[in-house]
Amino acid sequence: MSDSSKTTSEIASETAAGAKPVDIGHYAYRVRWEAAKKRFVASCAEMPDVTYDSASQLDAFVGVRDAVEKAVARLHAAGKEAPEPLSERSFSGRILVRIPPELHRALSIEAAEQHVSLNRLISNRLAGE
Repeated sequence: MSDSSKTTSEIASETAAGAKPVDIGHYAYRVRWEAAKKRFVASCAEMPDVTYDSASQLDAFVGVRDAVEKAVARLHAAGKEAPEPLSERSFSGRILVRIPPELHRALSIEAAEQHVSLNRLISNRLAGE
């Protein structure tokens, strides 16, 4: 099949030598209303520079997905890998957060008062508990 008869999806799914295939359907997309523009703006977390805006929410989503397909195809054509979907990445569950010493002290006191570890207190806060 010649490149001219291939769909954007087929081109995007092809990989350069050594590049990992990626399913852009697994990417994290977001469509939001932007009041200043009076338009919907769609973005992709894995490719934050790729956005698309439209008067229609659905068109914004379809537009950003098409733009992501083209961006992935360009990356592969250049011999580069596309970002791995966030939904498929492994996370260790560990993060290092630097905070002011005063906040560290206050959180440590609160954790001690609640009879929980500092880690549990912070984890609960991040989870909205």
